[in-house]
Amino acid sequence: MAGHSKWNNIKRRKEAQDTKRAKIFTKISKEIFAAVRAQGDDPATNLRLRTAIQKAKNANIPLNNIERTIKRASGDSGDVHYEQISYEGYGPGGVAVFVKTLTDNRNRTVADIRHAFSRNGGNLGEDGCVSFLFSEKGLIVLNSEEFDEETVMLEAIEAGAEDVETEDEHYLIWTDDKELEQVREELAKNGYPIDTAEQTMIPSTTSALEGENAKKMETLIDMLEDNDDVQDVYHNGELQTG
Repeated sequence: MAGHSKWNNIKRRKEAQDTKRAKIFTKISKEIFAAVRAQGDDPATNLRLRTAIQKAKNANIPLNNIERTIKRASGDSGDVHYEQISYEGYGPGGVAVFVKTLTDNRNRTVADIRHAFSRNGGNLGEDGCVSFLFSEKGLIVLNSEEFDEETVMLEAIEAGAEDVETEDEHYLIWTDDKELEQVREELAKNGYPIDTAEQTMIPSTTSALEGENAKKMETLIDMLEDNDDVQDVYHNGELQTG
């Protein structure tokens, strides 16, 4: 797949998550809660819940925390209701930014997101202003040190993957977003320990950022990711801050 070093963005996000573990717990617990409310508490028939539980396990959220969240969502939790809302806009230098949120107060969320954009040289746009630049994909990450590249590629393609790349001692296995779970299960059956399995968005074009614009973009991403209502932030910037 064409594009800039996708692993750099993935790695940056993982490193940021490691430093904000408590917030990650909150965000994933919210996703589990919303998944149960929307489609029931059985992971076997609720793909959204199954994916959220796997994400929780990847983030080392204790099993009893997961079970407690599912139980709370299955019972009487008053008027708690989360909406999935996406926001689109432009960061410094015109970088396209796509933000996925899960919120119980859309007025609060949009105000916070608009503030993050305006404070860092960007602006919140209309629906559809940048979404056409992104495609939804499934991503599975394996540590490449333990496995033969040709074998991984063959078995991943047989499992239904679209492409396999190697970057920084990792295999990036790309799938159709609807085939992610199937491919993950097949690779797990073949003995591959899955480091990451997630739905993501890949930009079709990229925009280079240097100097002050790159620093502002990093601050914008940090502000958005620090918001409890924000689940994911995607952009097409190639940040050169070194």
